[in-house]
Amino acid sequence: MKITVAGAGYVGLVTCACLAELGHYVTCIDIQKEKIEMLQNGRSPIYEPGLEPLLQKHLQNGTLQFTTDSHQAYSNPEIIYIAVGTPEKEDGTVDLKYIHVITHTIAHYIKNDVLICTKSTVPVGTNDLIKEIIYSRIPSNIKAEVVATPEFLREGSAVFDFFHGDRIVIGTDNPEAASIMEQIYLPLKIPIITTDIRSAEMIKYASNAFLATKISFINEIANICEKVGANIEEVAYGIGQDKRIGPNFLKAGIGFGGSCFPKDTKALVQLAGDVEHSFELLESVIKVNNHQQSLPILKAKQKIGSLHNKKVALLGLSFKPDTDDVRESASIKIAKELIQEGAIVRAYDPIAIPNAKKVLGDTIEYAYDIRFALHEAELAIIATDWEHIKHVPLDIFHTFMEDPIIIDGRNCYPLREIQKYPVTYMSIGRANVHKSG
Repeated sequence: MKITVAGAGYVGLVTCACLAELGHYVTCIDIQKEKIEMLQNGRSPIYEPGLEPLLQKHLQNGTLQFTTDSHQAYSNPEIIYIAVGTPEKEDGTVDLKYIHVITHTIAHYIKNDVLICTKSTVPVGTNDLIKEIIYSRIPSNIKAEVVATPEFLREGSAVFDFFHGDRIVIGTDNPEAASIMEQIYLPLKIPIITTDIRSAEMIKYASNAFLATKISFINEIANICEKVGANIEEVAYGIGQDKRIGPNFLKAGIGFGGSCFPKDTKALVQLAGDVEHSFELLESVIKVNNHQQSLPILKAKQKIGSLHNKKVALLGLSFKPDTDDVRESASIKIAKELIQEGAIVRAYDPIAIPNAKKVLGDTIEYAYDIRFALHEAELAIIATDWEHIKHVPLDIFHTFMEDPIIIDGRNCYPLREIQKYPVTYMSIGRANVHKSG
C-alpha cells in the first residue's frame, strides 16, 4: 500500500521504517529540512537500535522516501499516519497545536479517499476533532476515515516492539477501516484489538498510567525496605512471581522519565479534572516519582554534607539506556540540583551527551570515557543503567576516584560483588556498603 507518515520523530521514524519492512511504499514527511536531508542520506537523527539499518535498506530499494513537500506526501496515499509531537503545556495539559496544523494540511492536500490513522498520543476526543476538521475542508466526493492507532513502542527497543508487540489497538466504528488496518498488521501475528475510537485513546493513557503506578509503588516499597532492613530486589522477585502482579516494572530506582510516562500521567490527571474527577492515585504516583528523582542528592548530603565544590561524576544522562533521549530524564534533574548545590559536575554518557548539552549547556563538563568522568571525583552518582556502566570492572571506582562514594540510583551492582572493593556504596532499597580494606 502507499502510506505517508507525518512526523519524523521517534514514533514516526520507527513506524515508517517498519512499515517499509512489511512491504509497503512509505513516504515520511517533516517540516524540518535539516532532519529530512539527514534521513535522505541514510542517517538517523535519533539513536534507536536497529533503526538506521532499516532506513538505509529501504531507501536503497526505493520503498521509503523522505520529503518536506506536502503535495508529494499527501496528494495520493491510501493511508496517512499522524505521528507529530503532542508536547505538554505548563499546566500539564496536552498541546495539540501540531495536531491542528497537520490536520489542516492533510485536508488541504488530499485528492483521493484515504484512511487517516492517529499514532500521536492524544486526549480522549481528539480523533473526533480531527474528523470534524477533515470533513469541514475536503470536497464531498472524497471519503476520509479517521482511526485511532495508539503506539506502544519503548524507546531503546522500539523496532523490536513494532514486530513483537503484545497487541495492536485499532479504534474505529467503521468495519471497512478496521479491516484495512488489520490487513496491514496481520503479517506481524500480534493480537489485534478493535475498539471504538475513544476507548483506543484511553487505552494508551491507561496503559502508561498503570506502568507508572507500578514503578512508583515499588520505589515506595524500596524506601521502606531501607528503613526496616529488607532487600528490595528479593521483595520485588517475591511479589513478581504472583501471576496477578508479574515481574515487569518492579525494578526500584530513581523513577521514570522520558517523553511518555511523565507527560501522559499528568495529562490523564488533567483529563480527569476536566470531567470533575479527582485522580488521587495518579497524583500520588507523580508526587512519588518527583521525590524519587531527587533521592541521590538527599543521600549524598546525608553522607558528606555540603556538596559545594565537591567533584561529582554523573554516570548516565539519557532517561533510560539505549536511547539518546534526555526528556524528563532523572539525570538532567540531578545535574541541575548538583549545580544549584555548587558541585563541580562531570557527566558521562555513551550516546546522549549532544542532547544533554542542549539542555545543560556548559554548566557541567562532559566525558566520553567513564574513566575521565571518575578521575579524582569525590562522589559518583549512577543515574542511567547503561549495560556499559553495569559491566565496568568495579575496581575502576577506587582506581580513579578520591575516597570513592558511589550512589547507585539504578541498583546496577550486586551487593556481594561491590563488597569486595574499598568503596562506600549506597543504592535504592538495599543495605549500604561501607568502605573496607
